[in-house]
Amino acid sequence: MYNIFKKHRRWRLMTAILSLSLLTVMAGAAVAPALNIIQEHFQNTSPGLVQMIISIPAIFIAVTNLFFNKLCRIFTIRTLVIIGLILYTAGGCLAGLVDNIYLVLIFRAIVGIGVGIIMPMSTGLIAFFFTRDKHSVLMGYSSALNMLGGVIATLIAGALAMVSWRLSFLVYLLGFAALIPCALWMPREFIKDENKTENLTFGRTAFAPYIICMFLLMLTFFIYPSNFAIETMRTGLFSQTAIGPIMAMMDLMGFAGGLLFSKIKSVAKTCGWLIAPSAFLISYCLLLFTACRPGILLGSAMIGFANGVGVPYIISKATAKAGKSAATTVMPLLSMALYLAQFFTPMITTAVHTLIGNTELSSYYVALGSSLLLLLCSGRIR
Repeated sequence: MYNIFKKHRRWRLMTAILSLSLLTVMAGAAVAPALNIIQEHFQNTSPGLVQMIISIPAIFIAVTNLFFNKLCRIFTIRTLVIIGLILYTAGGCLAGLVDNIYLVLIFRAIVGIGVGIIMPMSTGLIAFFFTRDKHSVLMGYSSALNMLGGVIATLIAGALAMVSWRLSFLVYLLGFAALIPCALWMPREFIKDENKTENLTFGRTAFAPYIICMFLLMLTFFIYPSNFAIETMRTGLFSQTAIGPIMAMMDLMGFAGGLLFSKIKSVAKTCGWLIAPSAFLISYCLLLFTACRPGILLGSAMIGFANGVGVPYIISKATAKAGKSAATTVMPLLSMALYLAQFFTPMITTAVHTLIGNTELSSYYVALGSSLLLLLCSGRIR
């Protein structure tokens, strides 16, 4: 990938923008391998509160996205990105220094504010600075780096969690990997947003199918990292030490899906919308009904692949419709949908369990249902 960057005349800008993708989508789930250990430490705390360690950044990302347009008018691109990265790194690391669940959640909220600033830029700036013929390739790279960041983060967090759950939060020091290229190469200019009223109205109507699909896709995906450690320990098929590597393997498959996205989209042509929903359906069937190690491994890998292909597919379609205004119109909306899905995932699964009166039912059944809804809705954006 480095050689591809070097061949492009704007490779420094490309590197700075894509470095943000290492940190964004998996921001909340980076410490997921340590979740059951954290739950043991806070054993007198509601399990729902502990799960919010993973999901609470999402709601603050969504809130920050509501004000993203105003922030773009106040700060230059470089200043805004640096602020976001500092909040991400500091909030992430400080959560491991406190021994009160509510203080942990406050620092997780700070992580959310940081990601709420950098997420719309991680893909919106691609549409702003690069021509449309490069969008599919760069969106695929962005998704691939999302998942590569997940591979690195889950491996590090899983290894650190074996020493102490507090150390797992040091994984947010990865923010420095993006801070350096962004400080050096991100432009000192403002994102112009012309015709604001028209763009807002257009975003609320024309982009509704994309927003719904993004919500359903991330809900379907996020059920996996939110529940995999707990579901796996319940079945007894794998030990605690295997959870981190398995989740990293899932992210690695997502990296491959994103890296190959442009070619996959080209081969699939008009059937590209089927790939992610179908892969999710197959993967959760494997997780639910095979009850064996190969089935769990294959299902985990397919979940990563589905996410790696599905996210850039939706974003590339939406940004192609929005054009250069994507960073201030559709990307904040897609970012809100993506992270609201992460925030509401534990609530939705809990609500389903309460509704059917069976708290022991696997959360993967909920994912199976959302996969079917995603399949139905994806036909609207093909």
